[in-house]
This record gives sequence, C-alpha cells and structure tokens, in this order.
Amino acid sequence: MNKTVLIIDDDDMLRKTLARGLRDNAFNVLSASCAADGDEILSRITVDAIILDRMMGGMDGLTFLQTLRSRGITTPVIMLTAMGGAENAIDGLAGGANDYLAKPFQLRELILRLNNIIKNTPRTDNTTLPNGLIYSDDEFFIKNPHVSDKTPRILPLSGEEKKLLRNLTTPMGNIAPAAPMVAKRLRNKLNVVLSDTDIITVRGRGYKLIHIQPAQENNGEKK
Repeated sequence: MNKTVLIIDDDDMLRKTLARGLRDNAFNVLSASCAADGDEILSRITVDAIILDRMMGGMDGLTFLQTLRSRGITTPVIMLTAMGGAENAIDGLAGGANDYLAKPFQLRELILRLNNIIKNTPRTDNTTLPNGLIYSDDEFFIKNPHVSDKTPRILPLSGEEKKLLRNLTTPMGNIAPAAPMVAKRLRNKLNVVLSDTDIITVRGRGYKLIHIQPAQENNGEKK
C-alpha cells in the first residue's frame, strides 16, 4: 500500500513541485500551506509521515511540531529549513523532528530519508476496526466469533475498495471521497459479513463507516 505524506510549507511552488515528485515515486500526497490547515487535515486523516517547513507565516514549523508532540501525535516528521548548521538541526531534533534537511535538497535524498523514518517509526494511529474485521499484511480479513472455525478469512476486495476501506478506518469516523460505485460495492460486501457496520454518504464530502446498533430481541424474536 502506498504511504501517505502530508506536506506543510507556505512556499506554493516548492509544495507543488515536491508533491508532484513524491506522487511520481508512489506516495499519496496531501498538502497544506500553513500549520492551521495541516492540523485540520491531521484531525481527519492519519498519515504515514509529515514534511514540515520550519519557517512559515503564522505558527512556525518548530512550534507546530512541539504542539503535535505535546498532544501525543507521534507521526514521523522531516523538517525542511533554509536555516542550516548544527545548532538549528539540534533545535529541530530536540523539538521532536525525526530528521532535519536543509534547503536546497535533492528529491532523491528526501525520499530516502522519508522511507527511513517511516520504516523505523512504529505506527500508533487511532485505528479501531469494527468487531470481526482485521487488517494485516495489506489485506482485510473477517473473523466470525459465532462459528467453530475461528480462522480469519480474507475479505475479497478490489484495489479501489481496499483503499477506500483503509481510508475509512484510519481512524474510524474518517470521511473519505470515492466513486459512488466503489462505495456501493464495498458497502454490499461489508453488509454480508458485518451486521453491525454500514457505510453512509456525507453530502458533499464523501463516505463514512459507522457502527449500527443490532436489533434488540424480545421473547426470542427480533423487533
């Protein structure tokens, strides 16, 4: 599965160029021009890494990074800056950055560093999958606690369906865009195997995976 990276930088040209370069190297890319916009994205979507400019208008990158860390957000961060030198690097690393790269830089070096921090940082997002749904080794599995065979079985999904389900569950409650037919196919497949889960449409924004309350029983019959 492609890794998702959030770029936060107020230099429009650099941000767009960097996003294009990362997409060409199989990354999913989100971008923001300021710390406030980046924080709003992080409130909705779990990313694998953040590329963060140190000197920005509004809240600067170092202050923003320290704020993230104080809130317990451990997403790996590469800090980009025009401020070279050992002391500035030490400030960035002490502030919570996983790596520190001075501008100008080569895209290839950034990608190598990016892959390195993602690989070496355990993912601790807030994913809470519905009961019976398991995610492992880039596949979703179904485990039915009511049958004698407890072995999870793979949930057959197309690439688009799997991507949508991953986006909907990282974290649960996330709203994700998708083609209507993709969402419909995924909904139908989930309804067959998960009785307490459904996909709803959020008008103008996309789709959301929700828990639904099972029907209560009365004298052995469902209402």
